[in-house]
Amino acid sequence: MDGKKEPEESQDTTSAGADSATTAVPMEDTNPSSSTESGQTWSTEPGLLPGETVVREGKAAILFPSANEVFYNPVQEFNRDLTCAVITEFAREQLAQRGVRILVPGEKDRVVVRLSEENGTEDQEASEQPEKEQQNEEEGDKKEYITASVGERCEQGLRVLEGLAASGLRSVRFALEVPGLKSITANDYSAKAAALIARNAQHNNVSHILQASQRDASMVMYEARGKKERYDVIDLDPYGSPSPFLDAAVQAVSEGGLLCITCTDMAVMAGNSGETCYSKYGSMSIKSRYCHEMALRIILHSLDQRAAVYQRYIEPLLSVSVDFYIRVFVRVKTGQAVVKNSASKHALLYNCVGCGAFHLQRMGKKMSQGKHMKYSAATGPPVGPNCEHCRQRHQLGGPIWAEPIHDIKFVQKVLGAVSGNPTHFRTSKRIEGVLSMVTEELQDVPLYYVLDHLSSTVHCNTPPLLQFRSALLHAGYRVSLSHACKNAVKTDAPAGVLWDIIRCWEKSNPVKRERLSETSPAQHILSAAPTLQACFEIREDANPQSRKRHLTRFQENPQANWGPKARAKSGWVILLMLFC
Repeated sequence: MDGKKEPEESQDTTSAGADSATTAVPMEDTNPSSSTESGQTWSTEPGLLPGETVVREGKAAILFPSANEVFYNPVQEFNRDLTCAVITEFAREQLAQRGVRILVPGEKDRVVVRLSEENGTEDQEASEQPEKEQQNEEEGDKKEYITASVGERCEQGLRVLEGLAASGLRSVRFALEVPGLKSITANDYSAKAAALIARNAQHNNVSHILQASQRDASMVMYEARGKKERYDVIDLDPYGSPSPFLDAAVQAVSEGGLLCITCTDMAVMAGNSGETCYSKYGSMSIKSRYCHEMALRIILHSLDQRAAVYQRYIEPLLSVSVDFYIRVFVRVKTGQAVVKNSASKHALLYNCVGCGAFHLQRMGKKMSQGKHMKYSAATGPPVGPNCEHCRQRHQLGGPIWAEPIHDIKFVQKVLGAVSGNPTHFRTSKRIEGVLSMVTEELQDVPLYYVLDHLSSTVHCNTPPLLQFRSALLHAGYRVSLSHACKNAVKTDAPAGVLWDIIRCWEKSNPVKRERLSETSPAQHILSAAPTLQACFEIREDANPQSRKRHLTRFQENPQANWGPKARAKSGWVILLMLFC
């Protein structure tokens, strides 16, 4: 456990939040304030210690010992903005049941953002939502509601824990931007970091809500396992893997509480080290084009598996893969009957090393017998030793979470709040773009194919995305994009249909067959005649709304050499006071 580590190797250096993941750009000596390329403002103010500086993000102004020694990553502002938006909407739902109404600065009438044309049923529900909310408000006016504003302590509000707080930036932002909070515990193993957190709380006038804690994060959560001591929201944003903290987290979150988890060890989760991934998350990762969504499903599998030990289970609210990390928001609930379904929610993965075709095999199955459910082991495997399309071998990966990774109704509420209050966050446009794509994704279809990989497998020109999507729609299948990959094709069509469409496309864009090896995947795929005659005439519904509206769906490189950056060097740890 990290509690046994020496202070120089504390969780602040080895797993400090991604809030603090890079050395800041130094200030100009002649300018009292300057801005990074991501928009954060660095400044000096009267009353600071020598060499000390301030970074401003959102409503927070965070003290740092030196602009040249700041362990801080401005690229993660999107992560922090999204977290504030999600917790605000979660607080709105939870506190309404306690008779508390939250007040968000700048928020006017709730804007309902319609889903894509592919999800017509959700469109109808969304359009009816304002009437329901208005009716609920009219009924609520008859009751005595308590209002909660940002920066105020709410006795009926949520208790929040940030386990790996580093500078305390995230916690300070919660206190200043999320209404309806009773308390925030910003914990870090480093005594110097904890002291700086307390100073930042005082500097931002939120000491009445935010308390600094200097302890082992796991022990803080283990000691909060009692029903009355649990936290309503737990945020874990480590540098690298959160796996050492997951067991404690699923126990310390309240009934129906919110877990916010970040993973930045993407090399492990994306297949570069499958055995390491298995040791951390209980799942074998494999190299594949859908590795970013697979990473999301690996962490969800790990969370649900650990929760099930304590007769608890997870309900994913939002799962995103962005930049160099993944971020999941899940509810945790208790219920022995629901936990019995756990095996049927997870699946092994068979991936062809030649053409990339994949198949999922559920770990268990359930059957209805009158008023009761019967659970048994699943039958399989779903594939033979070799791929039926290219005759190459299969890799075995997983288990992974095979159920939906988003709660669309909840995502729709977050999207509506952000769209209706666009100046609330600096990254509002990107949040709107990503969440719009999330609402368009096929929720019951795990993983995706990548169009340029399909075409490169047979060495032909890549068909335009709209034409390929139209061909699938003409064939009677559903299709969507994915927020995790620009050229993703998420569809309920079997792999054979995809290859038939590629074969039809290759006829008008012929490949030089004489250059293909007799044993290559391309030769085997193209030598078979298509059983489906694809129609490439573009359909109107082939172009999703997020694409039509030209939303900011994917991050452009914000600065040179951006990413998770290197760990802090032991010796100065992170966020040290200038004189210690």
